[in-house]
Amino acid sequence: MLRILVACANGAGTSLMMKMTAEKVLRDLNITDSNIHHCPLSEGISSADKYDVVFVPLNFYHMYDAAIAKGVTVIGLKNVLSKDEMKTRLTESGVLAKQGV
Repeated sequence: MLRILVACANGAGTSLMMKMTAEKVLRDLNITDSNIHHCPLSEGISSADKYDVVFVPLNFYHMYDAAIAKGVTVIGLKNVLSKDEMKTRLTESGVLAKQGV
């Protein structure tokens, strides 16, 4: 199962829209075994190591250095609602190959 976290400043509107975008991307990639959670930045930073992939707005990327050091794939997005950017960055990250997807 691919565990994905999407986080934004407050964990309400933007992260929910990012979650919906991630769901579309996974459908496009025919990934059916996944779990996506959206949350505020503070929760995301403290729980990131429980996920395979973390999507955040690019300006928050550096806040996840500890998770990156633990091997979590953290992806900063310029346009958090861009399905194309999310799909490209997820595919290029190599995490799908690591998961056998």
